[in-house]
Amino acid sequence: MTASVRYKPLELFIHILTWTLVFGFPLVFVDRESGFSWSKFIGHSIVPVGYFVVFYTNYFFLIPKALLNNKIRNFFILNFLLIVIVTIAVHTLWNIMTTPPPGQHYGPPAYYFYIRDLVMMVFVVGLSITVRLSKRWRTLEKRLIQSEQQKTDAELKNLKNQLNPHFLLNTLNNIYALIAFDSDKAQESVQELSKLLRYMLYEDQTDWIPLTREFDFIKNYVSLMKIRLAENVKVELALTEEIGSHIQIAPFLFISLIENAFKHGVSSTEHSFIKISITGYANGNVKCEIVNSNFPKSNVDKSGSGIGLEQLQRRLDLIYPHQYEWKRGDNKKQVYTSVLQIETNHKLER
Repeated sequence: MTASVRYKPLELFIHILTWTLVFGFPLVFVDRESGFSWSKFIGHSIVPVGYFVVFYTNYFFLIPKALLNNKIRNFFILNFLLIVIVTIAVHTLWNIMTTPPPGQHYGPPAYYFYIRDLVMMVFVVGLSITVRLSKRWRTLEKRLIQSEQQKTDAELKNLKNQLNPHFLLNTLNNIYALIAFDSDKAQESVQELSKLLRYMLYEDQTDWIPLTREFDFIKNYVSLMKIRLAENVKVELALTEEIGSHIQIAPFLFISLIENAFKHGVSSTEHSFIKISITGYANGNVKCEIVNSNFPKSNVDKSGSGIGLEQLQRRLDLIYPHQYEWKRGDNKKQVYTSVLQIETNHKLER
């Protein structure tokens, strides 16, 4: 895959700074007594110019067009020709600009410098590959993260879309049961349901809402569910938020737990109870504890299918990975307990 190289300001600055240091390095060896000489500086810059040509020829052309397209053979052949041509050109220019006086010869033999520069050119090619591939790796990693985020968002949206019809179906079933024996309560239930639907219509479009808004939704829902309950059922609701917490939370997070309590915690003949306690702490943590009497549904009763809890588990894994603890279960005294603790890390700006 060939991609155009787009520099960010920091990357461009690093490239400029690096080559400034490379070309400025010969100035370290300037004879302070004779002073600066442009001719000597240009002569010493011939080799860095060769490195520059090899580096960016690979960076912009050979790596993206050959190496990244799996044309490995072409890549090595073209690099071999590039290194040989640049090395010969560098030494030709060097000999022209730094020819010693006749009869004088100093330093190692010429082939030594050819070998040195050939090795350095190969090193520059390797450096160019490293820099170019690291940039490509960062780009691919960023795209992968974006893709995973988009996938997560799509799954969360799908879970929300499943949750709303599931919630609405259960509520309508309750209202339908009321119509048969108490039409006044059924009308009251429809009014309470309209409040819930209004909330769901507007809050469903946001990722985070104030915990207090979720509390309002829960109060309305519990009020709706209490309309159809008999006198033998006791419901306690405690919703508190510590001063200074200003917590934001994912919407509709606790409704499945509360639905489950009303499904399995209510009996028409035996004493029943549901205790709901949700607390938002100043450190951003939220604790939801629900204790209810437990009357398991029979296999024939599909209202206790548990799809809401499965969706809740998945939403928690996606929204709060490694930031929640959920303990649930019943005991021999037919009491079911569900305790969900979340580290939200989301607070409202005040």
